[in-house]
Amino acid sequence: MDNKSKLRALPKIDELVAALDALCEEYGRDVVTDCAREQVEDVRRTILSGGDCEVSLDALCARVADAMKAIYAPHLHAVVNATGVVLHTNLGRAVLSEAAARAAYTAARCYTNLEYDVEKGQRGSRYSHIERLLRRLTGAEGAMVVNNNAAAVLLILSTLARGKEVVVSRGELVEIGGAFRVPAIMEQSGGTLVEIGTTNKTHPYDYENAVTENTGAILKVHTSNFKITGFTEEVPLTALREIADRHGLPLIYDLGSGRLCDLTEAGVLEEPGVLQALADGADVVSFSGDKLLGGPQAGIIVGKKELIERMKKHPLTRAFRVDKMTFAALEETLRCYLDPTRAGNVPTIAMIRRPLEELDRAARSLRRRLSAIEGLHAAVVDEKSQVGGGSVPSVFLDTRAVAVTADNISSAALEENLRRRFSIICRVTHDRVLLDVRTLLEGDDKTIADAFRTLCEEAK
Repeated sequence: MDNKSKLRALPKIDELVAALDALCEEYGRDVVTDCAREQVEDVRRTILSGGDCEVSLDALCARVADAMKAIYAPHLHAVVNATGVVLHTNLGRAVLSEAAARAAYTAARCYTNLEYDVEKGQRGSRYSHIERLLRRLTGAEGAMVVNNNAAAVLLILSTLARGKEVVVSRGELVEIGGAFRVPAIMEQSGGTLVEIGTTNKTHPYDYENAVTENTGAILKVHTSNFKITGFTEEVPLTALREIADRHGLPLIYDLGSGRLCDLTEAGVLEEPGVLQALADGADVVSFSGDKLLGGPQAGIIVGKKELIERMKKHPLTRAFRVDKMTFAALEETLRCYLDPTRAGNVPTIAMIRRPLEELDRAARSLRRRLSAIEGLHAAVVDEKSQVGGGSVPSVFLDTRAVAVTADNISSAALEENLRRRFSIICRVTHDRVLLDVRTLLEGDDKTIADAFRTLCEEAK
């Protein structure tokens, strides 16, 4: 059939939709009709460009059915994280606890007192739900929450340093994910960046010499996603506090990760904590909710009450505000830190602290499942996990992984099929698929075994 004949053979839209009664019943006639038009036009363009397409009614019905399934299939879905990276930014960072997820679900499906004071019968503040808890946990005078830490830093600088200079060490001008840079945030805030020191060394006198009558603040940024080693020196927060006091300047600390509990036993030694940052003299501290805190995405600001109150009144605050689901999940996450013994109820903390003996048992259990599959070979190996999420880049956690090979499938093909067909994210090392058990959730081992079984059966 030549191209002109194919174009003439294309079914009319009414004819095509009439043959799709089941789809119309399931999805609605209007959306099916729109999809049918799109598919017919797509086939027409392909034919006109010299491509080959089926033009029968059955073929077009199948195309519309596939397109409708794609439209209604959830794009955001669960994946199995077998990478060993606890806070995997590309996989959504922190996994919420059951309690935090339930709290978000309850808030989502009900009306709430988000901005309503039930006692007084009048409008309330959405920040009051979380502020008291943050103050209790950190000892800060005031607290508020915005939608992420970049927004927190932008709000802080816009409130305290707009039209003024902000002094910051050159070695702390970090770039975070997505090519997002601290200098760019500074520019958007309306403040003027004053770089001091060198990449590897900054001294107290560098700060002193940079302060002028137009200086609005001193900013310290924790370099949470990289580490400079060797011939280095930075000015501790306590020394910056003295300099800020001498010049009457606010001291801002962009902490980044926001550790609220002790992770020394897990080997996390150099990540500064929120409480210590405040104790060392920071006027305002900002950190993420979905990094070491283990909660939902949020930017948390704690510090001097007078400064926090000014931020709440800034026009950007409305643009950066979080919704009721975030508040509910964050509140439930923060409650776990009131009692240090309950911090392990936060999945992120539990994964980081997970004992090697427990990881070994989990790896051996997964190996047994996989070794029972014909054509598959599995072994437990020593590996290293990472915290991830731009946190503690120099810390590698001892872990156990299961190394897998198959008789009739290359390791590269195994990885691709696991990822594309079963949403199992792993890695290939030394021509073996590696599954780090540290980041596996309940039920993931069965999902992994079922996927490998399917692939091996297909390869026979």
